[in-house]
Amino acid sequence: MKTKATLIGFTAILMWSFLALMTAASGTMPPFQLSAITFAIGSLPGILLFMARPERLKELRQPPKVWLAGVGGLFGYHFLYFTALRNAPAVEAGLIAYLWPLLIVVGSALLPGERLGWHHLVGALCGLAGTALIVGKNGFAFDPAYSLGYFTALLCAFTWAAYSLISRKFEKVSTDVVTGFCLATSALSLLCHLALETTVWPDTTAQWAAVIGLGLLPVGLAFYVWDYGVKNGDIQILGVSSYAAPLLSTLILIIFGFGEISVRIGLSCLLITGGAVLAARDMVFRKSERAT
Repeated sequence: MKTKATLIGFTAILMWSFLALMTAASGTMPPFQLSAITFAIGSLPGILLFMARPERLKELRQPPKVWLAGVGGLFGYHFLYFTALRNAPAVEAGLIAYLWPLLIVVGSALLPGERLGWHHLVGALCGLAGTALIVGKNGFAFDPAYSLGYFTALLCAFTWAAYSLISRKFEKVSTDVVTGFCLATSALSLLCHLALETTVWPDTTAQWAAVIGLGLLPVGLAFYVWDYGVKNGDIQILGVSSYAAPLLSTLILIIFGFGEISVRIGLSCLLITGGAVLAARDMVFRKSERAT
């Protein structure tokens, strides 16, 4: 059961790997507008399920702390991420924001029934090193002038890590409630868009298809399966495996002609894959023992 849930959670990482490609293909829509539309689309599967099975609507009746954690995680992460990118170079801000897998692995030691081993920490650090090779291909230049952007990027990392870890503590809360989180995030993003941005609509059918694809997968279904995975699977393995997202995203961009393969990418692949295998050592050995 735990292995199955972990694999289901990993599909979120696979879907997030297409985020860069789909975002690039969606045109020049401002980030909060794109967030408002895609999260609205992401809530549609849940809404259809509620229409088919109205009795599940009771799952939305949750304590305020559940709603605060869920909406704070989804909206807070995106708000802080967009703020970071507006106030710091994308490479440095992106790397700081991508500390969240490491924070999940370390923070998991605070969860009941979890134990942080050396292999979890080393695996996470290998993943971070591999990610640094990808996002920092032209080097890093941390400038104090961008302190606000760096700080919000760090808050962004802590926000997603906290959301994932707190979700584990709410393991008895049905994943149906993610539909409500998506709707609330869409509404808050719309308010930010109206206050901060100029509306820009897609120009082509292909761009609309990319927007819809974003809403159905990386900004939709991914959050449902991630919720299920962190609640029922191995959260430490999921944390380390999350470093596969920037690697897979880069490989997908290369496949579609937006980049070239290099030694740096190969080394990143080894670091991230090796780190994930090391972190998953306990799960692999448990399966081997059961097989014998």
